[in-house]
Amino acid sequence: MFYSVCAQGRPVRLCEATRQFALESLNGKYGDEAMRHWAVSLDGVEGFEALSPMQQYDAAIREIARRAPLRVTPQERVCGAATLGAAIAHNVPATRGGKLAFLSISHLTLGFDRALKLGVNAMEREIRERAADPALDARQRALLASLQNAVDALRVWHGRYLAATRETRPDLYNLLLRVPFEPPENFHQAVQALWFLFAFTRLCGNWPGIGRIDEMLGEFLRRDLASGALTREEAREILASLFIKGCEWIESETPTGSGDAQHYQNIVLGGLDETGREVTNAVSYLVVDIVEELAIGDFPITVRLNPATPAPFKRRLAEAIRHGGGAIALYGEPLILDSLMRFGYSREEALRFANDGCWEVQIPGKTCFSYVPFDALAIFLHDTLRVDEETPLPYGDFEALYRAYLRDLGAKVDAICSGAIAVRLETDGRGNFRWKEALPCGVVSLFEEGCVENARSYLEGGPRYTVISPHIGGAPDVGNSLLAIDRLVYREKRVTLDELRAILRANWEGHEPLRQYVLNRYTYYGNDDDAADAYTARLLDDFAAMVLGHNGESPILFPPGVSTFGRQIEWAPGRAATPFGARKGDVLAPNASPTPGTDEAGATALIRSYCKLGLGRLTCGAALDVKLLPALARGENGANALVALMDAFVALGGFFMQIDIMDADALRAARENPQAYKSLSVRVSGWNARFVTLNEEWQNMVIERTARGM
Repeated sequence: MFYSVCAQGRPVRLCEATRQFALESLNGKYGDEAMRHWAVSLDGVEGFEALSPMQQYDAAIREIARRAPLRVTPQERVCGAATLGAAIAHNVPATRGGKLAFLSISHLTLGFDRALKLGVNAMEREIRERAADPALDARQRALLASLQNAVDALRVWHGRYLAATRETRPDLYNLLLRVPFEPPENFHQAVQALWFLFAFTRLCGNWPGIGRIDEMLGEFLRRDLASGALTREEAREILASLFIKGCEWIESETPTGSGDAQHYQNIVLGGLDETGREVTNAVSYLVVDIVEELAIGDFPITVRLNPATPAPFKRRLAEAIRHGGGAIALYGEPLILDSLMRFGYSREEALRFANDGCWEVQIPGKTCFSYVPFDALAIFLHDTLRVDEETPLPYGDFEALYRAYLRDLGAKVDAICSGAIAVRLETDGRGNFRWKEALPCGVVSLFEEGCVENARSYLEGGPRYTVISPHIGGAPDVGNSLLAIDRLVYREKRVTLDELRAILRANWEGHEPLRQYVLNRYTYYGNDDDAADAYTARLLDDFAAMVLGHNGESPILFPPGVSTFGRQIEWAPGRAATPFGARKGDVLAPNASPTPGTDEAGATALIRSYCKLGLGRLTCGAALDVKLLPALARGENGANALVALMDAFVALGGFFMQIDIMDADALRAARENPQAYKSLSVRVSGWNARFVTLNEEWQNMVIERTARGM
């Protein structure tokens, strides 16, 4: 029913009605409904063309709240639904003349924690008090009006659900009488408030992360369990509704590509709170129970591990992880806290960290975030080595070659940072920066701290932090290329650099013995070899210095990061053959993980190599992918081994690790018979996807890396 690589299958804890609700959602019933209701039309809005873009956006949000279909299912324990299909495609689901009118916002975690603590009524009072300031300019007044419009639209949508549930679902009606406009008083109200606000932002087209759900809900559950108002089993059923309803954008026949479930609705568990106390609580365990049982990958979960993480919780994580699917990933909290504080965040602020919905670290509810990925290997091959040219190169030694590469890499980083400043900011002629007008986004701005205070939107410097992170891709491939050239050309002098370039132009044709030599003679990154790991570590240290040097030039913060997010597939055709033996078109290293086929010493050695990369300077993050064979995770020894990996990851100073346990034979079977494996989920690259929604290239990549599992 719910796929597992474990022979004994997944545990059963939830009632049968909840499990059937999950199957309906996971099999695409509600996603198909949404696609049949694509968007609301703005054609009937009088005077629309005369409105400013922000006013047009506000009109769209009003129409969505008024006219989006409602959905209340018999099984759900909380209500509210994002029922318009255009939102699944990252758009505000409103059309004018048949065309979608606005793009939407993603790669952020909103301040749902603050909304739960205050209630939306208190947030509305803040807006009105700020709007009374006579010093506001016209743009600021328009922004505050847009925030008020978002509250009004939420109230309309809420009122429609009150009317829809009054007679048919009095249990849900009673929940909505208080939340989300006043702070919740118990666990059930808190889950309803969180879901309703999350669903509204999604209904309006946005893709936010939820953030630290156990910190937000834990105290409510503690009180209810202590008083006897709820049992643990009842709480699990309530919370499961949130997770099941979060699968409402799954379609029964998703077009293949890089996979479904890419809506950035990440959840963070555990870790220290702002006072330094460990957060892990009963909600943390319930979340693991739910995703373990239902194989839900649409809420990628990342756990903040530290030396104080309770041993029983790590054991539960291991038990859930070994079912496969990659739904649970891991942060090394001590390293991340140190990195954030070195970057300039206060300790209190750093302790709040979550992510952008994938794994890139940010301060939730206070950060406007984006990242700029680029292919560092292509720069090395085409700009520094100039493999497409025959003109001799002047690199007389390795250091000359490396300096030339840093020059080319630095030019790319400079272009990214200066370009970001030019797009977002302008100067007033006296050197003072002003934020440029940007895409309207009142719904998101409502839940970002600073937008009311500054009377500026999420995209116009409203939040406390605006962060743009250059992300280097292919760094392990560059490190391995540098190693191979250093050994082959400069130390062993088996070929000259120009001869090697000619070999690469020929895609290694006619030079198979030399290719086998570089593939098999040298030890590369990922095998806990200090000399081999040093090339990638040096590169990333220099890259971090380049990026960090741009901080202070403007109000924008530039933390460095390492990722590919699967782009190694689309980059492959544009790359040349590599000095370490890869041919043109080969799919190479994902994220900060080793080049496929070069790591041969096991998972512990892989983690050790990764933790040598100067991760503390890579403040946005660097992902390590670990693929394990099911046999390694079976039984008591397997669970103990997974816990030991977690402990080693934290002790060695890891940043982010995503473990997936999968059987390559099962993946091949799913490729041949997709209908029989619709619930089989795999960790892709910061998100989870049902395997059958991946296209052939992606499926092949996942199968190949799984077949090489340790």
